[in-house]
Amino acid sequence: MSTEIVYGLHAVQALLKSSPQQVQELLLLRGRKDQRLQKIISQAEKNHIALRFVDRRALDEKIGDDGNHQGVVAVCAGQTRVHDERFLQELLQQLEEKGEAPFLLVLDGVTDPHNLGACLRSAEAAGVHAVIAPKDKSAGLTPTARKVACGAAEVLPFVTVTNLARTLQQLQQAGVWIFGAAGEAEQDIYQSSLKGPLALVMGAEGSGLRRLTRENCDHLIKIPMAGEVSSLNVSVATGVCLFEAVRQRAG
Repeated sequence: MSTEIVYGLHAVQALLKSSPQQVQELLLLRGRKDQRLQKIISQAEKNHIALRFVDRRALDEKIGDDGNHQGVVAVCAGQTRVHDERFLQELLQQLEEKGEAPFLLVLDGVTDPHNLGACLRSAEAAGVHAVIAPKDKSAGLTPTARKVACGAAEVLPFVTVTNLARTLQQLQQAGVWIFGAAGEAEQDIYQSSLKGPLALVMGAEGSGLRRLTRENCDHLIKIPMAGEVSSLNVSVATGVCLFEAVRQRAG
C-alpha cells in the first residue's frame, strides 16, 4: 500500500479532524511539549493512532528539503483525495438544489506547490466551493502544497480535469459565469459584477492564461496596479480577486 506524508501543525490537525482513518502513524519531535502539539497528540490518542517520538534529524529526513515540519509528520495510507469531473457535476447539482450560487476557483497551470497551497488557503477562507486545475502541467496536492495550505487541502475539494477548456464550457452551460484574470484586460475587478454563479480563473506564474482558457472566459478582468511592478504573485492576485468577490457577494 502506498503512503503519503503530511506535515506541519495546521495541516496535520486538519487531517486528524477530517480524515483520521487515513493516518497510520504520527512522528513527533521528542522533547517538544507546547500546547499546539499537545492538542494534536490528544486528537491522535482519541482516534487510536500510533505515536512515535523521534529526534529532529529523523523528521527532517522524512520530509527532505520540502520545508518546516514544525515538529509533526503524519504517515498516511493511500493518496490525497482528488476529485474528478463527475464530482464537479454532482457539486453543481447539490448547490442548485440548495439555491446556492457556485463560487469556484480555477487555476490554469499553476506549477509551484507553494503557490497552490497559498491559493487553497485563500480559497477556503473566502468560502469557495471547489478549486479546479488541469491534470497535466500543474502542481498537485504534494506535502508542500498541503503544508502551505494550513489545513485547507483537507477540507476544500480539489478537482483535476483532463480538458480545462471543455470544463469551462460545461460550467457555462450550467449557468456559471467565467471571469479570467489577465493583465491586459480593459475592465478591472472593481468595475465587474462578481455576484451570482462565478468561476474565477487565474493563470500560471509568469505566462498567465493559456489561449484556449482565455477564449473560453466570458469576461477578462485585471487588478489595477499603481506602482512600477507590472504583476502580482498568482497567490496574492488570487486572494485579492477572491475577496473582492466575497465583498460583492456579501452585499
